[in-house]
Amino acid sequence: MSAEVESEVAASEEGAAAFQRVLLKLSGEALLGDQEYGIDRTRVEAIAREIRGVHELGVETAIVLGAGNIYRGMEVAAEGMDRATADYAGMLATLLNCLTVQDALEQLGVHTRVLSAITASQVAEPYLRRRAIRHLEKARVVIFAGGTGNPFFTTDTAAALRALEIGAEAILMGKNGVDGVYDGDPDENPDAAFLPELTHREALERGLKVMDSTALSLCMDNSLPIHVFGLDDERNIGRVVRGERIGTIISTAREEEE
Repeated sequence: MSAEVESEVAASEEGAAAFQRVLLKLSGEALLGDQEYGIDRTRVEAIAREIRGVHELGVETAIVLGAGNIYRGMEVAAEGMDRATADYAGMLATLLNCLTVQDALEQLGVHTRVLSAITASQVAEPYLRRRAIRHLEKARVVIFAGGTGNPFFTTDTAAALRALEIGAEAILMGKNGVDGVYDGDPDENPDAAFLPELTHREALERGLKVMDSTALSLCMDNSLPIHVFGLDDERNIGRVVRGERIGTIISTAREEEE
């Protein structure tokens, strides 16, 4: 058992947080609830309550949201659309999700700031690295909107980039309908094996659909661990923060670091 894992287990036993600063990556589908597309307010409120619990542990928390819940409803309109234009539309969709989560958190008394990589000055601050870190130091939850601000990059890459920029200790990646990483698609292959631990390199070489390759490479090059877990139970966010061993941990092997 590595020193990192031992510290997480100890934190879990004490009920304390295993991290000081994390970035939570949620797909847009996490906000769907039972809907085909759009935003389920009840689902958002449940996630917000869990984030508040993490915040109350003293963990500096940043969030990156995807836009699949909104973009799914735009798929027909996006057919044949220029790729860059479609990506910018997706960035705007992430802003809608970020404002929704911000409102839910603020109604729970959690101070938040939305920082956007694309200009939306009426509703969000422009993204500045030092500003984001200062907000975290002031115990505000920071929500990053607009992806990286550039087309051809996913919100997974935005999550990896922002996590590294703010000095997060880990990316916590909540997944819908799956409790971690498998060696195949469990929907297509019922015999797919669950993988409790693996390295970034293994995930890349085996083509496992955890994050896109750009995001995984960023995490690997900077030894940033990724905790992948299911969001069927929103309480899993707090469980991971407390160091419970659920889901899959993706990290860099010591020999790779050396």
